[in-house]
Amino acid sequence: MLEIADLQVTFPGRDRRPVPVVRGVSLTVNPGETLGIVGESGSGKSVTALATLRLIARPGVVQASKISLDGEDLLIKSEREMRSVRGGRIAMVFQDPLTSLNPTLTVGEQLVETIRAHRTVSAREAWAEAVSWLTRVRIPLAEQRMRQYPTTLSGGMRQRVVIAMAFSCRPEVLLADEPTTALDVTVQAQILDLMDDLKRELKTAVVLITHDLAVVAERCNRVAVMYAGQIIEEAPVDEIFASPRHPYTRSLLSAASDILRPRTDEPLPGLRGLPPDPARLPPGCPFSPRCPDVADACRTTIPKPSSALNGHHARCIRIDELA
Repeated sequence: MLEIADLQVTFPGRDRRPVPVVRGVSLTVNPGETLGIVGESGSGKSVTALATLRLIARPGVVQASKISLDGEDLLIKSEREMRSVRGGRIAMVFQDPLTSLNPTLTVGEQLVETIRAHRTVSAREAWAEAVSWLTRVRIPLAEQRMRQYPTTLSGGMRQRVVIAMAFSCRPEVLLADEPTTALDVTVQAQILDLMDDLKRELKTAVVLITHDLAVVAERCNRVAVMYAGQIIEEAPVDEIFASPRHPYTRSLLSAASDILRPRTDEPLPGLRGLPPDPARLPPGCPFSPRCPDVADACRTTIPKPSSALNGHHARCIRIDELA
């Protein structure tokens, strides 16, 4: 359904030279599935999602061999054509709903505007449908909430409004960028359950960007692990948790909470160092300065993706040796 091939995103650095933030990302999202994208902050997850919707503004530069939706090339569409794609065929839910909602407009005004931008309906019909969507996302007193401003609602309530806006035009693909990070654990579970219910009902494919490996384990069908602007491992969710092949993925899992590991009195292991500066990437594997399994060749050889085995591939020159 959604296919991305060799996506590159650069921004000018201090010396005006292009700094690579996303480097050769290729992804396929199948109808009705949930693809999880995980990695540390700064790994390029959110930029990948924004670039997919062509929302990277100048001076950022986006290049790709392909960004297509259901066979349609999004790279050749005009900005006017892309406006019908965004929110209509591909919707996005951001981490902070206040970045998505206009504080000067009521919830109802924004929902109605979204529906009418992508559907040929009257204002009255759009209003009735907006009320229906607020009810479906389990917001009580939906008619009353329609007349309120976003700032008068709780964080969880605002995120429900954003989800209602995202699903109101029945998108083929939903990009969810850390949709529950700012919410407490109980509300997080409610929001994710809600997204799962709507996904199944509308047969929407979901790309879930998150730091939470427990969420990935429970909600995703496949996982792509990003590091330094690249996908360094991709596999079905069961496979990646049972048999991670890249040292970075193993480090992430070993540092996860007890929900993903046996109970022990030992402290959680950490991952030494910091992700590399995109403007000063090491000459070989970008993970080599932090890798617990580094060899001399890792510092000079740029790893290529291994051949996919059961849909599982990783960028590591020692992958067979370490397996």
